[in-house]
Amino acid sequence: MLVNSNSHMRSFALVLIVASLFACGSCKSWFSKGTDKGAETANTNPGESSFASITDANEALAEGKRLLDENDTQNAIAALERAIELNPDLAEAHFQLGIAYGLMDLQNQQEGNILPGDAENRVKTRADKEFEKAADTYKKYLAQNPKDDVAQFNLGRTYVKLLKDDDAEDAFREAVKLKPEDTDYQTELGAILIRLAKYHEAVTTLKKALEIDPNNARAQDLLEDAQAGAKRLDYQSNTNTNANRSANSNANSNANSTGSSSSTSNTNTSTPPSNVHPQGSPTPRETPRKSDTPEKDDRE
Repeated sequence: MLVNSNSHMRSFALVLIVASLFACGSCKSWFSKGTDKGAETANTNPGESSFASITDANEALAEGKRLLDENDTQNAIAALERAIELNPDLAEAHFQLGIAYGLMDLQNQQEGNILPGDAENRVKTRADKEFEKAADTYKKYLAQNPKDDVAQFNLGRTYVKLLKDDDAEDAFREAVKLKPEDTDYQTELGAILIRLAKYHEAVTTLKKALEIDPNNARAQDLLEDAQAGAKRLDYQSNTNTNANRSANSNANSNANSTGSSSSTSNTNTSTPPSNVHPQGSPTPRETPRKSDTPEKDDRE
């Protein structure tokens, strides 16, 4: 009886030992997984490793643009930087990176944060620098491909970001010249003409944009602005013309009045009063003629 009891106790203890080993193994396995996951997270750089596997610049550019559309600006910057790393002459990547930096800088300003960099870099923002790189890259490309209307258009967009309106106008005009039936080209040319106060020309350009695409809402809004600006110019021109005419009329009237007064004054001075007779000049004495003088007789 005692032997059976000891046997049962040994069996029970063995079960407990096995259960404990299994539990510890499970805990170790869970802990190892958690540790590995934590280590993986700690070694992950979201802005770098997420796109390091991309080896095509255009693929990285497309990913960056997609992330920008989804308002994931931080990851968009990482993707675009990867695109530039793969192809430094990819102008569109510089342009999109400038937009992304601009969004980040705007957010920093709204939050009251100082832009990174020294004083000089804060004057010229990261966005400005990328837009300048984009403009240089587009010009370099267009020097070899002057008939690329898309590059001309994007160069114009880049100049708009840099507030170089005259250069933007030239680029947009070239894009329109290469592809006149593109409503976007016509629209952006009209927009820059408004900024340059060339309202009448902007009206013509934006009407062309709406002829191509009657549903172009941006062109319609810009056309209303251009027409309002043209009316202001016409009103100012008419006002200035009327003012000039009035000034010239007054000047002529004053000149005529002055001339009339001068003429009257001269007339009064040269005409003597009626009761004053002019004094004649003295009549010279007549010298006696020799024949009338008696000659003295020498013989006497």
